[in-house]
Amino acid sequence: MANVFSAADILLPKTAEIEKWSVVACDQYTSQPEYWERVSNTVGSAPSALRLILPEIYLGQPETEARIQKVNENIREYLSEGIFEEYKDALVYIERIQSDGKLRAGVVGKIDLECYDFTPGSKSKVRATEATVVERIPPRLEIRKNAEIELPHIMILIDDMSRGVIEPLAALKPQMKRLYDFDLMFGGGHISGYLMPAEIQKEFLNALDKYSDGREMPFAMGDGNHSLATAKAHYEALKAANPGKDMSSHPARYALCELTNLHSPALEFEAIHRIVKVSDPYKFILEMSMELGLSGLEAEQRVKIHRNYGVRDLYIRNPLHRLAVGSVQIFIDRYIKENGGQVDYIHGSDVLRRLSMEDGVIGFELEPMKKEELFPTVIAEGSLPRKTFSMGAAQDKRYYLEARRISG
Repeated sequence: MANVFSAADILLPKTAEIEKWSVVACDQYTSQPEYWERVSNTVGSAPSALRLILPEIYLGQPETEARIQKVNENIREYLSEGIFEEYKDALVYIERIQSDGKLRAGVVGKIDLECYDFTPGSKSKVRATEATVVERIPPRLEIRKNAEIELPHIMILIDDMSRGVIEPLAALKPQMKRLYDFDLMFGGGHISGYLMPAEIQKEFLNALDKYSDGREMPFAMGDGNHSLATAKAHYEALKAANPGKDMSSHPARYALCELTNLHSPALEFEAIHRIVKVSDPYKFILEMSMELGLSGLEAEQRVKIHRNYGVRDLYIRNPLHRLAVGSVQIFIDRYIKENGGQVDYIHGSDVLRRLSMEDGVIGFELEPMKKEELFPTVIAEGSLPRKTFSMGAAQDKRYYLEARRISG
């Protein structure tokens, strides 16, 4: 499957203040504006990926369009000022020391979007692991359609129980050029990157081919689902706009990503909790209790409900989905569609508890799924309910670092 995942022309910043360059994925801390304000204050006027992305906390605000225009202006400015150094046909082996001290290894390259399809029932080699919310694509597409480069936070998983693809690269680090080695801001741990020489690239891609041979679904989305979906939408739009043009070698056919082994000990599935803001919380709880059969009597699906007056452990006796997160999400979506309200997705039970203390807010604390269930479940059932799981805490998500040209 070397043609599915392959080497890319990778851009890295030349800046000496790389600690200010690298910032966490745009879909993190969406209920904590103080986090992004702190990032902006820390970065100051230094070159930073922060100026090339749109944190999702700002979506839907009056100045969103102006922010998008500014992102594209900054991209052009950074390119003209020579901020980047390009590494042709590159694969970068990375080691991320997470906030818990565990090491997560990965390889940065590009994925072929012709081999990816996020639509339900897809049989593509690269598949979405959760439902794609198409409404989240347009604002990202507004940036990408006019952007000359991409800075994705995409992580793609392989189901390599034998650990024979990525893990052997650790012993080969002395033969690679170290590209960066620094601490990530605000508790993000440490990251090191190494440029693979041609012979090591070949060994790695051969191992990847061997792993992929005969597998129905060799690759699954781990993180950045909507970033990859946006890249796919952009590429399909380009093809539709150029029906007579050969787009097979266009840079927009690919998306930059990190390939990681699901079976890395550092990858632990975390639950993604929900907070719901509605005008009548009592009506919401009453209807949910009736529809899902919420009760203190033990059942297979459990949810912990947080309010400003306390916490209750309840069980779902009338499930709407095989997973508790699915049952809860289905009800939330229906209720908000009919009655109005807002739902947000929260990493960490401590943050959930704090946000649930506000009036009119209901918090739902959910249990994580087992990571060993991921590939078999997606193959058998299709994509999971959105925000079913998260790989690690918010500060351990991918930070923007590498970039790639996507304009033809």
